[in-house]
Amino acid sequence: MDSVIKPGAWVVLQLPSGISRVIQVSPNTTISLGKYGSFPANLVLERPYNLTFEILDRKEGEKFSRLRVVPTAELYEEIFADEASPECAAPTPNAGVATPAEPASVEPTGQATAGKDVTETELKLLDENARQTLTQDEIEELKKNVTNAGKSVIDKLMSSHTAIDQKTSFSLAKYKLLKTKKYIRRFKVLPVDVPNFLEWQLEERDASKILDIRAEMLGLVGCWANVHCGGDPVYLEDPWAKCGAGAEAYAPLKPELFKGRWLVVDDTCGALTAAMAERMGLLYPEEEEDEDEEGEENRDDQDKEENDQSAQQNTEPPAKTSKPPRGPRPSDFAIPYSQTNTITVVHAASQPNLSFLKYWGFDITAPNHPPHPLLNHLLNLTWLQLVQPERDLAYSLPPLTASAETLMSWKPTRRGNFHRKRRRSARVRHIVDATRAGNFSGLVCASTMDPISILKYTLPLLAGGATVAIYSPSIEPLAELADCFSVPRRTAWTSGGVPETAGKTAEELERWPGTPDFPLNPTLLLGTSLQTSRARRSQVLPGRTHPLMTERGGAEGYVFTAFRAKPAEGHVEAMGKWKRKKTEGSNSAVAAAAVQDAASVVADKDISVEEVTDPLPADEEMTDAPAPLAE
Repeated sequence: MDSVIKPGAWVVLQLPSGISRVIQVSPNTTISLGKYGSFPANLVLERPYNLTFEILDRKEGEKFSRLRVVPTAELYEEIFADEASPECAAPTPNAGVATPAEPASVEPTGQATAGKDVTETELKLLDENARQTLTQDEIEELKKNVTNAGKSVIDKLMSSHTAIDQKTSFSLAKYKLLKTKKYIRRFKVLPVDVPNFLEWQLEERDASKILDIRAEMLGLVGCWANVHCGGDPVYLEDPWAKCGAGAEAYAPLKPELFKGRWLVVDDTCGALTAAMAERMGLLYPEEEEDEDEEGEENRDDQDKEENDQSAQQNTEPPAKTSKPPRGPRPSDFAIPYSQTNTITVVHAASQPNLSFLKYWGFDITAPNHPPHPLLNHLLNLTWLQLVQPERDLAYSLPPLTASAETLMSWKPTRRGNFHRKRRRSARVRHIVDATRAGNFSGLVCASTMDPISILKYTLPLLAGGATVAIYSPSIEPLAELADCFSVPRRTAWTSGGVPETAGKTAEELERWPGTPDFPLNPTLLLGTSLQTSRARRSQVLPGRTHPLMTERGGAEGYVFTAFRAKPAEGHVEAMGKWKRKKTEGSNSAVAAAAVQDAASVVADKDISVEEVTDPLPADEEMTDAPAPLAE
């Protein structure tokens, strides 16, 4: 992410009223903030983010307003003053709690009955403007002739309030804060990162476009899916196919290079993809390193010397400078996509709806896109190409071929279309074959589709131990999905309770077509769980701590998480050292075997078995018996 505001960048302008605006800062334009005023966009270019600006009054002879950077000491002046006060150092009991005053008797105005008193409780229900001596027309006149960025209006309102001395410290601070939000002409510039964008989309725009997903829920999905950088990019070698070569010249797949790949089903217009790209280090273009001051000075000195030398030279025509030679142009079948650290988006339309990625400088529909990390790491294919690729014409049709003589006889437009179609055919073939080869590190979904139908075709593509994270605004689809992997279903499956599984191999069971009772193979996922998360803001004051009552509602949102398992083939045996425990039955069997052995040994010596097996007489003592221990 850039540390300063670049031309053409999207930024979030946070206004004093709490409203946020997302605008694109274009050079030589004017940014209007409604009642707060307007200013030239060039005044914020190349400025750092997270600064608070104040719109100043226009000077005589100027048609625009200048900006002033508000220092931190001025922004938090009241907080620093409160912390430095002795009352803050030694708090007293019941600090900040209003003490009840004696009821006041006031003669009500208008249609009031004679002889009826109005208590202080009833007085609070009167209009607040009755205590403000300034009329609305006077306030509007002050706003027209506002000076000092609206501070004069706030000071005038505070001084014209007749009951300002009756307010508690908390009530006074709240009143001043409300007037400051209404009249102060300030704004704060924030970068368009994923949390700021989600908050703006939820509060100010259409929340249904992102399925009411909040920043904390999106973070929960990313953590459980274990989304991270999958390593440095690795590319396939260019096959250098000629224009007459067909499908046999496609670059072959190398599954051993697959690493750090995630499969995504995104119906949030690209918000989920942006969050994953941010975790994988693919969302923001690389920031250009600024040259140091010494380098600039050396370059300036060198330019001066070159200018002096050119002035002393004779007036000869300048020699034409040739550009450095380019490398060989890649062939039509060269694959521009990396084999590691990629995001594969499966969509239902002809093009994926990733329109929100434009706020981070990426447009998937642009034919000649400027350099961006997502260009070589974002792949997309349709459900038809994933499930039945032979029915897709872009995959099934062979690439166009033509001889070199025929190609040279065509017009440039026709030759360009020829190469473009061959490149598209190679890209589609590579994406489809690489996706169907599987070995993905995880599956992340935020879609309105049935999650059971999604997992039916995506579970076989996951590697062993891969993570699954599925978001849904409601809990019912995820609860139905979790029931497909319950313990009773897994027990019935492994004990042979499903006759349709008889005689099928493990690979066939992974691609189980499903039945009404067993829509999915219950042994493919372990550790299934459902969870949710919501960050609630609260007001923290002595005696007034409670959650804010003005928080946004909407869908709660739930996440289904699990881990991909590879069922074992054949008979499972326990390994390791173990010792068999002796039981009464086993001891009797051993004794009987010992008697038989003794009988066979002494049969030739005329010794009876009873003499061998009989115990010693009670009156005889063993000579080798151990001596008793001394006390």
